[in-house]
Amino acid sequence: MFTLRSVRNGPASDGYPRLVTASAERLDDWPKVRLHVVTGKGGTGKSTVAAALALALATSGRNVLLCEVEGRQGIARMFDVDPLPYEERRIAKGAPDRDGRAGQVHALHIDPESALLEYLSMYYKLGRAGKALDRFGVIDFATTIAPGVRDVLLTGKVYEAVQRPRGGRHKDQITYDAVVLDAPPTGRICQFLGVNSELAGLAKVGPIKTQADKVMDLLRSPRTAVHVVTILEEMPVQETSDGIAELRAAGLPVGGVVVNLVRPQVLSPSALAQVRDDTVDPTAVTSELTRARVDVDAGLVESLVAEARDHAVRRHLEDEQRELVAGERVPTYELPRLASGIDQGALVELAELLRKQGMA
Repeated sequence: MFTLRSVRNGPASDGYPRLVTASAERLDDWPKVRLHVVTGKGGTGKSTVAAALALALATSGRNVLLCEVEGRQGIARMFDVDPLPYEERRIAKGAPDRDGRAGQVHALHIDPESALLEYLSMYYKLGRAGKALDRFGVIDFATTIAPGVRDVLLTGKVYEAVQRPRGGRHKDQITYDAVVLDAPPTGRICQFLGVNSELAGLAKVGPIKTQADKVMDLLRSPRTAVHVVTILEEMPVQETSDGIAELRAAGLPVGGVVVNLVRPQVLSPSALAQVRDDTVDPTAVTSELTRARVDVDAGLVESLVAEARDHAVRRHLEDEQRELVAGERVPTYELPRLASGIDQGALVELAELLRKQGMA
């Protein structure tokens, strides 16, 4: 477990970096949301964004649960902890709020087999009989063969965590101010979130229909926001646009778009214009390099100009994709590509950026 403190301020007395409040930060764009669902095309870094968002939410004194449902133990790797069991476990601690109350991040790795056993125990009071079903292979059948059962169990567990009354503990369980779900990719998100709607249609009456309706009421309410993670490339942006359209058509609340892995803008607008117009003066480049005490020859200057041209082309393409993202007319946030990769310190940095931009 680690604690957030400001990277700028250096380590605190316990050796952990802590995130602090900046006076110029924006207000939270999602004050009424308790369930933040994070999706995105594979390779866009949605799990990293989900973890950073959970940390950002925890810095205002709130208790946050970070859930994963894809069985990859990504949370454990990012936070450098042991593989997570099917139980809520504290993995990080945020900065205290003005009243001295520190927020905490708990994590939960939800696997459908354990969720089904818990469901049978809670609603059908099977007790040890549920374990017997597991030995006979009924659990494996229900979660791998029966269509939709797996997603029903996963979303049901998330629903249970969100619905706990806030303000302490409920039936020996921690209550949370926010839940962040590292959800399946955009290509499957509507099917995943909408499975209870299909179940409610099949079960016309009874407790199954009642539970399915309650889950869908939460997922379609202002207490939920489905955030989409993308990068500034054509295919991910197109999938983001398609995913947002599908979410809206399904009546699911679209949150914001997180543009991840943004490259640094190393050239000024005027320098980019010169490169694009092919008006760069090699003599001026040579002079600047000489002033910087760099050994210069014609080959080096030509190589630098060629790299600048490639960068200008890439920037132009990225700006086109950024305009398409802006056209979705939802709150947009940007996170940089970090050269050092993703570790605990990187998550702290990304969390601070999300908070300053108003996502948390």
